[in-house]
Amino acid sequence: MQTAVTKRGQTVIPAPIRKRYRIQEGDYLVWLDDGQTIRVIPIPADALRALRGRGRGEHLLERLLASRCEDRDRGS
Repeated sequence: MQTAVTKRGQTVIPAPIRKRYRIQEGDYLVWLDDGQTIRVIPIPADALRALRGRGRGEHLLERLLASRCEDRDRGS
């Protein structure tokens, strides 16, 4: 995908990218420049709400409980 930059330094985020990353009005973009490449990271207006459901299928509760058991066993 390719977009143009206007005289004012503005560009358009292509619709497929906006949809894939759920970029909406009010969201922010962080621009990371390492001197060779530029990365753009979308930051949602409500970052906590955007994270909701991201851990599904990761069995996080079971992993937390197992880790706590391991810590408890090491302490004994």
